Amino acid sequence: MPPDIKFNSDFVRMDLPDLRINYDPVDPDQFDRPITSFCLETSENNDDLPLHSHRKGQLVVASHGSVMCRAPGGLWIVPPQGAVWIPAGVLHSNCVADFGKLYTVFIDPQVSMLPRTCCTLMITSLVRELIHRLSVFPPLYPLEGPTSRLGRVLLDELVQMSTTDEMYLPISADSRLQHLATSLLHNPGDRSTMDELAARYAMSESTFARLVAKETGMTFGRWRQRLHILVAMQRLTAGSSVQAVSLELGYETPSAFITMFKKTMGKSPRRFLAERARLVDLDAAP
Repeated sequence: MPPDIKFNSDFVRMDLPDLRINYDPVDPDQFDRPITSFCLETSENNDDLPLHSHRKGQLVVASHGSVMCRAPGGLWIVPPQGAVWIPAGVLHSNCVADFGKLYTVFIDPQVSMLPRTCCTLMITSLVRELIHRLSVFPPLYPLEGPTSRLGRVLLDELVQMSTTDEMYLPISADSRLQHLATSLLHNPGDRSTMDELAARYAMSESTFARLVAKETGMTFGRWRQRLHILVAMQRLTAGSSVQAVSLELGYETPSAFITMFKKTMGKSPRRFLAERARLVDLDAAP
């Protein structure tokens, strides 16, 4: 790991749910190419994956099932029509649903013009197809030729993609907020009030509110709602029903959950799932 990468040691020990892998990880640094793409499919046998880093940056694209990325600073869910970018040298771990399918694109930092911090990119159908096509070829492709040109086109397209923060849950280095995030991810239906949560950490409600705002840039209500979006995205893409997700998140009715989801994501869960299904069908096409 590069010496200038800093992280809170408590973050490594955070007991977050489902942050496990069930596929053979790829070591991208053994391939001396500016950009490589791999398609990975998961099984149902989970193995622990410790936080790790690469010399190259990593773009994670979900094709089937959900992917949640963990890095210092928070959690990112990989959405449909989207990807999560993890810069070179950043500690991270990716959680993939059972029987999931994802693409990982590794980019040499010397040729990358992508952001220097983790972020979610909203990618186009063209970019998805370029990533899929590049994954078909051997990673040690000729430095001059069609595959190399394909990689350069992909790099040119990626830098034009827009970013979004709706799929990101900030988790600061503060041990109290790390503990709270872990607790709510394990039990997202916990509807404790701010006063009740503040009491858990021997704080007043106002002190707790200031801490959350300072460390996350959000009110507590918005931060918990963002956590619910990440959990909902993970569950919906894994096949859970809207009703089951709304109950797990502690909403009194599915309509209340649908209203929150639509307000945050700009579309209902039903439309979200329909768009997801179309993407899966396109990816499975020959």
